[in-house]
Amino acid sequence: MITIGSVDIGGTKIAVGAVREDGRIGKRFECPTEPEKGFQHAMESVVRMLRDLSDGGVELDGIGVGCPGPLNPFTGVIGNVGTLPGWQGGNLLDALQTRLNLPVAVENDADAASLGEARWGSEAGSGNFMYVTISTGIGGGMLLGGKLYRGVEGAHPEIGHQMLDNSGPHCYCGAHGCWESLASGPAMVAFVREQSAGTHLATAAEICDAARRGDALALRSVEREGYYLGLGLANLITLFAPDRIALGGGVMRSSSLFMDAAREVIREICTQVPAEKTQITMASLGPDAGLLGAAQAWLLRYC
Repeated sequence: MITIGSVDIGGTKIAVGAVREDGRIGKRFECPTEPEKGFQHAMESVVRMLRDLSDGGVELDGIGVGCPGPLNPFTGVIGNVGTLPGWQGGNLLDALQTRLNLPVAVENDADAASLGEARWGSEAGSGNFMYVTISTGIGGGMLLGGKLYRGVEGAHPEIGHQMLDNSGPHCYCGAHGCWESLASGPAMVAFVREQSAGTHLATAAEICDAARRGDALALRSVEREGYYLGLGLANLITLFAPDRIALGGGVMRSSSLFMDAAREVIREICTQVPAEKTQITMASLGPDAGLLGAAQAWLLRYC
């Protein structure tokens, strides 16, 4: 049975795992991304973890990599990624193929997760399907008729940088008030700090926990999150009218706090398409979506 060494690169951690073609994940390792130490430092960590898989008796047939974009999935070259400062120009294909002598497939992390969710998650078999991750950033992948949508020259559409409020916070992408700057985990933290400089709430998870305890500031942040989450989703539904949208990422672990508000925004705004027919669910693969998605990207490329 084919086994892929899957690599899931995030802004804070890198996960590596041995994924079989039936979707089972064997041995896995993690390390901090530490983007400030540079691209080559991270690649050394990835190579070490992949070799640790092999040293543990796992025979790898190839390597699949999911990485935040902008990213060219065919050349492996990383663009100007706000969550990975200093990595621009790094080449994932060169860094891994030359050291490990295995075929490598590279994919945008959100596109990869959408492929994994579509094959092994509860959304398997969906026709027009979108996967949206709300975490350190906001991204997503789209499958039309079961096939991954790519833009010009294979570009990944950056749905997290749709502009929702041009008077909103400035984002590294150059826009003011894009979806990521208003509804990501760091956006929730930025809001509470703006409201109260002395707040002890330092992460989106802490804000959500405080909201459950009735903290007034945290509740305002959660209410705001529900509004902007709904606004971004409403735009996607109006533009693409997909059959299904699956929501993943760390922020969505607290979805019960703000999904009712998000759905209300969608009901109010999406009047020109049958929005009630679009099923919005939580992604079913959880933290495994990245590893499984990277494996599926490799299988589609080489099998």
